[in-house]
Amino acid sequence: MCAIDGTHIHASPPTNESAAFRGRKGYPTQNVLAAVDFKLRFLYILAGWEGSAHDALVLKDAIEREDGIPLSEGKYYLADAGYSTRPGFISPFRGVRYHLKEFSNNLPLTDKELFNHRHSSLRTTIERAFGALKNRFKILTSRPFFPYPKQVEIVMACCIIHNFIITHTNGPDSFVPTIEEIENADENDIGEAPTSTYRRQRTTREQQQDAREWVAIRDNIIRQMWEHNSRS
Repeated sequence: MCAIDGTHIHASPPTNESAAFRGRKGYPTQNVLAAVDFKLRFLYILAGWEGSAHDALVLKDAIEREDGIPLSEGKYYLADAGYSTRPGFISPFRGVRYHLKEFSNNLPLTDKELFNHRHSSLRTTIERAFGALKNRFKILTSRPFFPYPKQVEIVMACCIIHNFIITHTNGPDSFVPTIEEIENADENDIGEAPTSTYRRQRTTREQQQDAREWVAIRDNIIRQMWEHNSRS
């Protein structure tokens, strides 16, 4: 379907709330969740969460909102290892080579490495989209001086303008980083209506069962992928 991830944008929250906005960056940020298609267009944005909020918590909010991230039967988002494999989201295998530069001189040797390599190849789209967004709109990379609600709206507006430019630009876009630039960068630098099944509160047993089913789906994907690779 597309890739999801979070990114941190400079924020200037009210003084009495600033502690909650200080996460791993060391300065106040808002944690922004995004879904990006393979043409580098933002399909979903949830901005405004405090910088200290864990990505999994932000995703949980996106799923449970009435106007939240679209979830369609039989489709899924590619998520990084910070998220768990669950209904509608498939993450890579932990403890197995993942980043493209780790495969530069060594081809995948196992089915899990092959899956992670292809997963990583597709997920570079969201890193490139975030890179293009911040390269193009420098207002997102410096401390803002607007009321916090306006800061959230600015992020949304920049994503909308980015989509317009990406859709209507012919030829290379100098603001979009290459895959090589993304791989070599430090991580600090840079539908269909959802069904009620996903929106209602689910029991722990249901959540665990769903997680097992989606782990099985991922395992089936890598088995087919590996068999096809062995034949070619």
